[in-house]
Amino acid sequence: MQPAPPALSRPCSASSTDQPGRFLLPIRVYYEDTDAAGVVYYANYLRFCERARTEWLRRLGYGQQAMLAGEGTAFVVRSVQADYLLPARLDDALTVVTRVDTLRRASILFHQDVRRDDELLFTARVLVACIDWHKQKPAAIPAAMHAHLESQA
Repeated sequence: MQPAPPALSRPCSASSTDQPGRFLLPIRVYYEDTDAAGVVYYANYLRFCERARTEWLRRLGYGQQAMLAGEGTAFVVRSVQADYLLPARLDDALTVVTRVDTLRRASILFHQDVRRDDELLFTARVLVACIDWHKQKPAAIPAAMHAHLESQA
């Protein structure tokens, strides 16, 4: 008989908002997320943040496929400023904290943190631009969506 696996620090649960303007997405670190040293590979923090932004939009009722099909718009990452502060490891239960810093006519500046309990592991400022998918040019965020996003910030 094999011994029971070690208890995890906390379970990963569904996404939530713990206070107005903040969106929380739990992430469990899997083997595929780590590098040869056993820590989360640096690019995966950006993947975790992408998932959080996507789930935040979905929670507000804006699926990315629906945006493409309806308005013909999409969000693309324009720039990222990132700081890697502490490593995450296999089986860690992390939380990606997402909030809007600045909402403009055709872009959103996000502040995103990756935390393990009270420890700040990673922080980033991510500028996403709204584009007309067919023209591949900047476009205004659809008015109804912009108003809804503004009410959430």
